[in-house]
Amino acid sequence: MSALFDFKSFLTTLLLFICACTYVKLRAPGLLDSHRTGFRGVFWKAARVGERLSPWVSVACAYMSVQTLFGW
Repeated sequence: MSALFDFKSFLTTLLLFICACTYVKLRAPGLLDSHRTGFRGVFWKAARVGERLSPWVSVACAYMSVQTLFGW
């Protein structure tokens, strides 16, 4: 089943997308800083969410990993 049709998989995909964009922005800030609109703006906005909500994103990642490993 596609990740877009299953709610749990959609949330997992969205969370991993936010984490990946934040990681790329921290490692190579020039890739995302100059593109705040258009298609690349989505990546910049996801990185912003990851930066500003990092405690909540990390708690969600920890919850997702426990749920994936143990199947709760």
